[in-house]
Amino acid sequence: MTIRSINSQAKTLPEIANLANVDAEDQIIPAGDKRNVFNAGNQMWHTDSSFKRVPALASLLSGREVPPEGGETQWASMRVAYARLPVDLQRFLESKVAIHSFEYSRGLVGDELLTPEHAAQVPPVPQALVRANPAHGRKAYYVASHACEIVGMPTGEARALIRDLLELATRPELVYTHRWQLGDLVMWDNRCTLHRGRPWDESKYRRVMHRTTVAGEGPTAPR
Repeated sequence: MTIRSINSQAKTLPEIANLANVDAEDQIIPAGDKRNVFNAGNQMWHTDSSFKRVPALASLLSGREVPPEGGETQWASMRVAYARLPVDLQRFLESKVAIHSFEYSRGLVGDELLTPEHAAQVPPVPQALVRANPAHGRKAYYVASHACEIVGMPTGEARALIRDLLELATRPELVYTHRWQLGDLVMWDNRCTLHRGRPWDESKYRRVMHRTTVAGEGPTAPR
């Protein structure tokens, strides 16, 4: 079975991220290469750019080269998960601030994936643990693989709570799995939606995805 492709090697605009297991010479990156290990971080549940002071509002992802098996993307709603929480837990989360760190999340994938210079460019940032959509007021909790601390809580307790919230939002019956077809385009709201990529045979199949991320309007929490 051949891989499906659509103009994957066309030069992309600077606003478009090229997410691929293919190098600049149009060759598949070898298995175990540090670049593939780094990108494996995208296979953890996350929201785009939550490690930035102004996190992403929305993302658009399109399939330019799609493997015949594997490589799906999954989404889950933190808004639905928040609505299912007991009222006392909702109230507990309301005033909390989480710390999101790109260095922390990539450290879960492998050691020393970030150089000190790169890490210095993405320092940990605070994010509100509960966010309300300004259009209709519906709330969602806001966690991800980048979340590593909750201000005012011991680290162990905070990380256990973050894991619990992630597990609640990503129960199998609440997850949508998208099996990519050539040229598909998916758009989502990062303020309330988790997503992750799924593995595929990277040494056998090319996978090239183009992503555009729309920045939010401002910080979600004070410094």
